[in-house]
Amino acid sequence: MTEPPAVADRAEEVVPGVWRWAVANANIGGAESTGHAVRADDGVVLVDPVRLADDELGRLGAVAAICLTAQCHQRSAWRYRRELGAPVHTPDGTRPLEEEPDALYQAGDELPGSLRAVHTPGPEEVHFSFLRSGDPTVLFCADLLTHYDGRELDFVPLHYHDDPEQTRRTVEGLLEVDFDVLCLDHGSPILDEPHEAIRVLLERTA
Repeated sequence: MTEPPAVADRAEEVVPGVWRWAVANANIGGAESTGHAVRADDGVVLVDPVRLADDELGRLGAVAAICLTAQCHQRSAWRYRRELGAPVHTPDGTRPLEEEPDALYQAGDELPGSLRAVHTPGPEEVHFSFLRSGDPTVLFCADLLTHYDGRELDFVPLHYHDDPEQTRRTVEGLLEVDFDVLCLDHGSPILDEPHEAIRVLLERTA
């Protein structure tokens, strides 16, 4: 099972209508894994969710859908589908999943929560990020980058990636994507000048 055993106590609001929570994920050596929720018209949409305490999840509102960026981020999706009845959206063409999804998406598709699927290969070929429209615009970035407390923005260790050179090209391409806030599946969000943080990373690792 890909679900981490830990449960987060609280969710914090990143910007209006976007929340994050994190656990120490024993499946990846205790490194931080982060789940997100996005307010939608009919509830909230969970993005790559790890478990959150029931009362905290309930505080966010009814869960309308669950969206996964990649096969490797199934996490607590199937648990929440069983418990909450929310459909699970996964990328078309991904590696086999633990359960059958309810819907498939491709690059450019609009998902629940005003999320647009952005193809971001490198960690694996079928690997996506989600761009939330609105003010501010938010990019939910899966296994490309980390931003752990007290550290600079960095790559997810490239030896875990199927194609590290493609990962770097993909991250360079993020400089051309219009977003205000960078939310990460591993680490804290970058609220101020995320493009500059990416430029610094690319220069540091050139």
